[in-house]
Amino acid sequence: MSSDNPSFTPLPRICWISSGKETDGNGQRLSQLLRELPANRAAMVIIREKQLTARSLFTLAERAAVENLPDGSRLLLSERADIAAVAELHGVHLPEHACPANRLKNALPNMLYGKSVHSLQSALSAEKEGAHYLFFSPIFPSLSKPGYGPLQGTAKLREVCRASSIPVFALGGITPENTMQCIECGAWGVASLGLFSDTENFKVTAETIDQLLP
Repeated sequence: MSSDNPSFTPLPRICWISSGKETDGNGQRLSQLLRELPANRAAMVIIREKQLTARSLFTLAERAAVENLPDGSRLLLSERADIAAVAELHGVHLPEHACPANRLKNALPNMLYGKSVHSLQSALSAEKEGAHYLFFSPIFPSLSKPGYGPLQGTAKLREVCRASSIPVFALGGITPENTMQCIECGAWGVASLGLFSDTENFKVTAETIDQLLP
């Protein structure tokens, strides 16, 4: 599933993040959610299953990799570039204080690298270190992690988007109601863990956001 072009331009404008609740031990629930993605909207999906052993995570990644995702979609793994590469995923998403992306690029040059940031300084550093895109958060009160970190708000989101030359995704408390606020601030797209973990309503929510995005 990996590509020869590490920049993957243009990136999808919606990113769904798994929370550990979607695996149900064998990945069937995650597979079902992947099948519910809007057919005409490319999406990024980040598998973030910190509770799994490396072997189980590899098995899950391999299973997800064979799903028929919408054209242009990207499937990434959180933190584990080694497993992402072996499972032939498109890339890896790194936490704010992870190894610089350019160091990983030396070993795995054809992967997509994203990074979570929580300040303008971190955003600029991550871009300088070779990240292909950024998650800036939390913009609104988190749906999945109530009370997580000081709120950044749309003013700081706008500042980071203006200063960055790579795509910025707004993360934290994203809903259909506030999606366009983030886009109007200059965000390339939005990302959500909480909406993806709401498995009963995911299909409708994904379709609603799909209709809002450019």
